[in-house]
Amino acid sequence: MASLRALLRRSAMDACVGSKSRGLQASHARRSLHSQFFTQRCQQRSPVWQQSTAGMARWTKVRPKRIRVITMDVTGTIVSFRGSLQKHYLGAASKCGINVDIDEKTIQDAFKRAYNETSNLYPCFGGPTLSAKEWWKECVIKSFTYCGIRMTPIQEVQVFQRIYSTFGSNAAYSAFDDARPFLRWAQRNGIVCGVLSNADERYGDSILPMLGFTHDELQFQVFSKDVGFEKPSPQIFRAAMSQGESLFAAGAEPCLPSEVLHIGNDFRKDFEGARSMGIHSLLLDRYGEEDLADEWKRRGAPVLMDLMDVVEYLGRSGCKLG
Repeated sequence: MASLRALLRRSAMDACVGSKSRGLQASHARRSLHSQFFTQRCQQRSPVWQQSTAGMARWTKVRPKRIRVITMDVTGTIVSFRGSLQKHYLGAASKCGINVDIDEKTIQDAFKRAYNETSNLYPCFGGPTLSAKEWWKECVIKSFTYCGIRMTPIQEVQVFQRIYSTFGSNAAYSAFDDARPFLRWAQRNGIVCGVLSNADERYGDSILPMLGFTHDELQFQVFSKDVGFEKPSPQIFRAAMSQGESLFAAGAEPCLPSEVLHIGNDFRKDFEGARSMGIHSLLLDRYGEEDLADEWKRRGAPVLMDLMDVVEYLGRSGCKLG
């Protein structure tokens, strides 16, 4: 019989996965409770971690007993960048007639500086006070300024609009091949899935739909721009838990943090943020960064290659689904 990994790669995976016997059970959904419930439950949970000999927190591994909600980061988890930020930025400037005689590392370092400064000035991509487009315009113009490229006001508008349009199109993004099959598998097993990301609303409004992700698969979407908090803050995890539970059927039992799984690719934001709330978490090493992945593992995080491994991980855990 073909392995579960091979079955998941087939285009007809939906029909195949349902027949696999790994103790994965579908269940009826659950009704919603108000957000105060989550606040009380999460505050009652204390982080499960130990102090390592190196003085860094090492989390104790905990296998899930039941998973009813899965939250997922976007970039690096279900969506991949196409090309590089440097090429997109320098290419846009060059097409507008601007001399960009600099190397890619220079614009990369300048972008990091600009991004951090803009984030500190206007957290959560501007929150309610600044539009995402205004936020990104400030970040983009600063990026060019910090690498020594000066532009006229007209050039700034032209270059920014090219970049902003690129990062709202499939020229800059693609969906990982296993993302939609994984979401369909979760749906067949009665799991509510949604997005939990430090991002602005454009992901939900245009980028995810453009890549073929529907609300039937990603049933709720929580972005830091809308919530006003970023991972690893507990507030954004509470918001996601509340939205996930609101999709449960009437008459359901309350959802506990231990019945939620968060999947991401950042140790502090995704893993520690979730585990501090009593939520299970897995990290994906999509790009084969072995040293980084080894460090995550050393500190107690389960690290997997892709979403097919997540299915196998849950199967080995013997946990109930839905």
